[in-house]
Amino acid sequence: MGNLFLFVLGIILVVTGSAITVLFWVPKLVDRNRLKGVLGSRYPLIYLVYFANGPILAILGLLMIKKFG
Repeated sequence: MGNLFLFVLGIILVVTGSAITVLFWVPKLVDRNRLKGVLGSRYPLIYLVYFANGPILAILGLLMIKKFG
């Protein structure tokens, strides 16, 4: 039961991480110029937030699928 839950959680993490990655890099969906204007000098933090919520989630999900799948 626990392994199945972790496997499904891994799939959800892969899908979520991949979706965030695609949404961030499609130019029309995230207006980076507007973000630069709003965030000012804190703009580089957006890459930290993206990295923590995009590729890291996808990699974590892949690792969970491999281990519990």
